[in-house]
Amino acid sequence: MEMEKRLTLELRNKKPSEVKELVLDNCRSEDGKVVGLSSDFENLEFLSMININLLSVSNLPKLNKLRKLELSDNRISGGLEVLAEKTPNLTHLNLSGNKIKDINTLEPLKKLPNLHSLDLFNCEVTMLINYRESVFALLPQLTYLDGFDADEQEAPDSDPEADGDALEDDYENGEEGEEEEDDEEEDDLDEEVIDDEEDEDDDLEGEEEEDGVDDEEEEE
Repeated sequence: MEMEKRLTLELRNKKPSEVKELVLDNCRSEDGKVVGLSSDFENLEFLSMININLLSVSNLPKLNKLRKLELSDNRISGGLEVLAEKTPNLTHLNLSGNKIKDINTLEPLKKLPNLHSLDLFNCEVTMLINYRESVFALLPQLTYLDGFDADEQEAPDSDPEADGDALEDDYENGEEGEEEEDDEEEDDLDEEVIDDEEDEDDDLEGEEEEDGVDDEEEEE
């Protein structure tokens, strides 16, 4: 599906200014460039354009409020200075699976003062000697590179889906707990019923013994 058609579908009759998150993954870009997006998406905070055959971000509109940009699995090899100009408040950038080969290609990202997380998985640049040390030296504002900080501490998982899974687990655990409580209550009830039946049997045996004694007395 072409990017502009996908945009229309994703809008769902909303105004561009009402959209905060936009996912355009796996659609087709035109000549490897961004099309259809405009500065009317002024409140956009999250934009995902994964695997859309993107060669350049030169057509990216001004998006002052954009915080997270997903561009993995494209064919971007440079031109990142556009991000500093068009997305000045970016905090998370994912360029995994692109054609980034040199550390110098990342230099324009120095102009993104709020950039805390950068992903370059499966880019050739990650094969360079002292890759991580070089990137952290070039971009001192970075906290996490490829999911880990400079001390190899993993970034906390802030994935909304993972949080949702955790909530589901809590819900299921709560249900299991309730079921266990119900089972325990049923067991207690069963024990009470058995005790009552045993008491009734004892009473009947006692009455039968008394009747037997009475019969013997009458025969005498």
